[in-house]
Parts: sequence; C-alpha cells; structure tokens
Amino acid sequence: MLLVAMLMVAGGACSSTNPPATDAGGPPATRGGDGLGPTTVAADADADAVPATTSTTAAPVAPAATGLLTFRGNESRTSYGTGPLSARPEVLWQYPDQQGMCSDSTVGSETFEWCGTGWTGQPAVVKRDGRTWVIFGAYDGAIHFLDGDTGRRLLPDFKTGDLVKGSVTVDPDGYPLVYIGSRDNAFRVIAIDRVVPTELWRLDAEDVSPTLWNDDWDGSGLVSGGYLFEGGENSQFHAVQLNRSYGDDGLVAVDPTLAFHAPGWDDELLAGLDDYDVSIESSVALVGGVAWFANSGGLVQGWDVSGLADGTSPERVFRFWMGDDVDATVVVDDQGMLYVGAEWERHTARARLVGQIVKLDPGRADPVVWSVSDQVVDQNGVAGVWATPALWKDVVIVATNGGRVMGIDRANGRIRWTKNLPGPVWQSPVVVDGVLLQGDCHGFLHAYDLADTAVDPPELWTVRLPGCIESTPAVWGGRIYVGTREGHFHAIG
Repeated sequence: MLLVAMLMVAGGACSSTNPPATDAGGPPATRGGDGLGPTTVAADADADAVPATTSTTAAPVAPAATGLLTFRGNESRTSYGTGPLSARPEVLWQYPDQQGMCSDSTVGSETFEWCGTGWTGQPAVVKRDGRTWVIFGAYDGAIHFLDGDTGRRLLPDFKTGDLVKGSVTVDPDGYPLVYIGSRDNAFRVIAIDRVVPTELWRLDAEDVSPTLWNDDWDGSGLVSGGYLFEGGENSQFHAVQLNRSYGDDGLVAVDPTLAFHAPGWDDELLAGLDDYDVSIESSVALVGGVAWFANSGGLVQGWDVSGLADGTSPERVFRFWMGDDVDATVVVDDQGMLYVGAEWERHTARARLVGQIVKLDPGRADPVVWSVSDQVVDQNGVAGVWATPALWKDVVIVATNGGRVMGIDRANGRIRWTKNLPGPVWQSPVVVDGVLLQGDCHGFLHAYDLADTAVDPPELWTVRLPGCIESTPAVWGGRIYVGTREGHFHAIG
C-alpha cells in the first residue's frame, strides 16, 4: 500500500473561549419533563393534531437525554439502538395516513419530485415528557415530530426550504434542542420547548470561506462538550461552541460562536482528482479528542479538537486518501481502528489499488490493515459503498450499492458470508441483540440471526414496506422506525 504522509492544514482557524457555566451540565434542576424543558401537552386523537398548550411547571430532571440521539447513536458511530426485537413484527402505524411526504427539488438544471426519506435519514428517538418522541427529516422539506407509540404529531412540522436528507441529532445534554441540515443552504438549531418548533440559530454554507462544491448539509451533527461538530458540502469542517442556557422565560436559548472551521481538502488531494467534488457528506465521529471524517474526494482525516475549550486551535493529525468518494461515515472501534467504505465512481488507479472497504490503523506509518474491493459496476457505472459499516463482535458488516451485504472478519479482512439483496442498498446495517436488520430496494426489511458470526446468518423474518428502504432505521425498546422512498414513515414492532 502507498504510504501517505500525515499533514497539517493551516488557515480558517480561530480560537475559542471557555463555555459558560450554563453549558456545563445540562439544564438547571427547575426544568420540566425528562430534562428536555417544558412539558408539551398533546392534543387528542387527530393524527395531524398539534399541541394546544405548553406547561412550564418546574420539576426535578435528569441531566442528560435518553434515546437514540444521533446517527449511529454515539460519538464513535457504533451504537444502533435497544431491543428486545419482536419475533413476529408487523407494521404498527404509518405516517402520514394518506398522501406521502413529497416535494420538488432541483439538481443541476433538472427538477424532480422526491418522496419519503432517503440516505441517511435515520430518525432520532428521545424520551421526553413520558413519551417516546420520534424526530426525522424528509423529502417534503420538513422536520416531523411524532409520538412513537401512535404516530401522531406532537409538534407542527418545521418547514425548511428544500429536502432534508441527513439524520436528526437531539441534544445529548438534556437541552430541548434539535440539530439538522437541509439542502436550502442552512444547518439549524431548533428549539422544541415551544408550541411551535422554533429556529434559534443557523449556519449558512456561505458563512465561511473558502468553499468548494455546493451548499447542502447531509451529515448528522455531533454534540459533545458544549460543541457542535459538522462537515458540510461546502467542503468545510466546522466546530461551533453552542453556549446553551435558559432565559428568564424558562425557554432554552443558544448563543453559538463558530469556534473553528477549516477546508476539508488540500492541494495534494485536488492534484489527484479531475474535479472539485470534495464535499463532506459523512457524519463526524469523535474518539479520544480526535474528530474523524471523510469527503467526496476520498480523503479520510483526523483532527485533534481536544484543546478547543482551552483556546487551542485544532490541527490535523491523520491523512489517508482512498482515491474515490467516501460518503459513508467513518466508524471507530474500541481499539481506535477505522473502518471506511468508499464508492467506485471515478475508477481511479488509487481506488483500484486501495479497494472500497478498508480497515485503517491510524497509529501505523502505512495504516492499511486490510482491504476488500467492490468494483463490479451497475448500469450507471458505479459500485462500492454508500452505507455506513456496522460492528458486531468479531465482524464488520458492510452493505454495497450492488446489493452485497458482507460479514467481514475484523482481524484479517476475510469475507465470512455474503447476502445478495436487490440494490442499491444504501441503508446502513443495524445490529440489535444479535439480530442484523437490513433493508433492500424492493421494500423488504430483513432480520438475520448473528448468534454465530462464522456462518451465513439465517433469516428470522421479513417485513414488506412500500418503496425502496434507503434510510437507516432507528431501533428503540424493540420498536423499529424507518421511512421509504415511496413517501411514508413506519413503526414496526
């Protein structure tokens, strides 16, 4: 394998200040509900009903939120939800009841109708006010807030100006805040402790420079230590000091500062490409004070952000070029190893050599531990990986555009077993209680038994949904929440 030197990128940096005391440990002990602010009183049986009133009665609270709060659940992007899963699941409810969630959006010079939820599209699930809230963005350009038990609206939709493709993040420290980007150029912080969800702050893709490619926001924000970490399709990596607090009216407030930003590309990367598509579409992972992410130019990076609170500017500490587009999120295991899935679109010599599924050891001069190729193209001339890998025991599970779902030995890269499903398979594999959940583009959600990782896992059940399952499901308390490209969102249990 080619040795790629570690580099440091200068520019775009500015120092930060220490977060205020109000942002150190979640909301004060006088907040209501489950640590997410004032209690929302739901309306009655109408599936499209919205809350009529908001109570601000004080009550003791837990300092942190409970649920599946961001894409892949935790900072290393390796948590998938909680069981127990049903042995005979069925569709419990569908949202909306009738007409699907659709809108028109323009790509280049062409306008198309987009429906449902797509890549990555994992909903957030959070316990709040004794209810299970399910929050997700969709291709109708809206954020939806549903009761996980009934599918009824808990808050009115929050409308953005274009598609919402990424996965919602709920504040992990108990503040009633939601973080999400849209194709309308903006990444937003939204308060949910009001009768109507309210935008408190936005970061526009053009607020920083230099930028390359476009102004979408696909990555799921990561909130840790009072900071928001997010990559944009403006090809910049951003760290935002949130400065969360509560106002005199008892409502949550933020006063964000863009503490750091830097280009996610460098001259060496651009010299190896025939284009400027270096957008960051993956979600940032954070382990040991290092933020990990990759871009559409295939550049995998680690940035040391551990000194932000002390005013120390982040610096890049790892660089590796895959040779082609990496939109899947970098996954970090408990030994600090990285698992990366790349697409096969440009067909570069580098990508042919490196492969499309790679385990990297960032502590080695040559970081490649093993690699697996996926270069059999579809009718569009592409192959490789859009789905984020899942870790389970001694295997890493990877789904490919062409429909191959592989269980790969984490130690040596040997393929232990393969499932062949109708592609494209962009839904990231989900493993809960030793059961692999994997959707396909014919609308089947499959469950496989992973009790023995060395054998081809037997199928336990399937549930058929209308439309291609492109989004990653959220699983909480054994209930599965997922949308499809047909236009609807479903609860299965």
